[in-house]
Amino acid sequence: MGLPYVLFLTLFLLCLQAKAEESGTTRKLAGACNLFSGKWVYDSSYPLYDPSSCPFIDPQFNCQKHGRSDKLYQKYRWTPFSCPLPRFNGLNFLERYRGKKIMFVGDSLSLNQFNSLACMIHAWVPKSRSTFSQRDALSKVTFEDYGLEIYLYRTAYLVDLDREKVGRVLKLDSIKNGDSWMGMDVLIFNTWHWWTHTGSSQPWDYVEENNRLFKDMNRFVAYYKGLTTWAKWVERNINPAHTKVFFLGISPVHYQGRDWNQPTKSCMSETQPFFGLKYPAGTPMAWVVVNKVLNRITKPVYFLDVTTLSQYRKDAHPEGYSGVMATDCSHWCLPGLPDTWNELLNAVLSG
Repeated sequence: MGLPYVLFLTLFLLCLQAKAEESGTTRKLAGACNLFSGKWVYDSSYPLYDPSSCPFIDPQFNCQKHGRSDKLYQKYRWTPFSCPLPRFNGLNFLERYRGKKIMFVGDSLSLNQFNSLACMIHAWVPKSRSTFSQRDALSKVTFEDYGLEIYLYRTAYLVDLDREKVGRVLKLDSIKNGDSWMGMDVLIFNTWHWWTHTGSSQPWDYVEENNRLFKDMNRFVAYYKGLTTWAKWVERNINPAHTKVFFLGISPVHYQGRDWNQPTKSCMSETQPFFGLKYPAGTPMAWVVVNKVLNRITKPVYFLDVTTLSQYRKDAHPEGYSGVMATDCSHWCLPGLPDTWNELLNAVLSG
């Protein structure tokens, strides 16, 4: 891949970013109101579940368990400007998806959302039989009395990451893992978090495209190519009559206070959302890439465009209360923001 092509694609994406910030267009199913334009309001009836009563929270997201003393971040409800967002009803969800299979496919943000949905449902049927199992990349929560199976398939990039003689190779034009995603009634995809990693935290040694190895590549270009491969997989393998497909928007990080006009701060000790009319950091370039790819898919894919509403939630990260990272401004406490992602998912599925 030559330098002129990389420069062309980068400039092309920058132009798309400018247009996106002007128009705010996203790929959605027809007929829906804009659930993603709104504001956060305090609601004393939240959260939707007690973290100490849910057996499905990964310890790194259980901020209360690790000593976070404030609970205000659990008390905010997303309120769209143009239409109401229905409160989640676990019994209604269980009845509608009795005997069905729902799968989250992606990285640790998918784990965040997977844990959240399991807890939201469990709070409605705490005495109902439920089981958890995990093997390799696949985890599953089953609500036995309803036959509902909720899966998580962990994959950082959606495309394949293989270990070969030369080392670890990120294959931008290969998805062998897709066989594990078949037969689902609902699929919710997510990837971006790991595409930015460099140095010792980078889990690959080479990027491969068209049987050619590259030591590195512009990350937005690589992301675009990887998502294009995923989009082709959707086109080839998804029957919309049997499977509803969602893509979760870019989940933001809050490591730089200047993103919300506080230059010296990260998410540490933040206790309230950003309440301004426009988030100062603007639209992430990765959002532009996702939107471009989704707009080229002919199969119906719903864009859960949670980026802006999540940018406002600088208060909702584990901070120093994950038990894993000294400062975690990328994942989200549970209960918390991923519950809203699932309320939005439920609203679309109900519509």
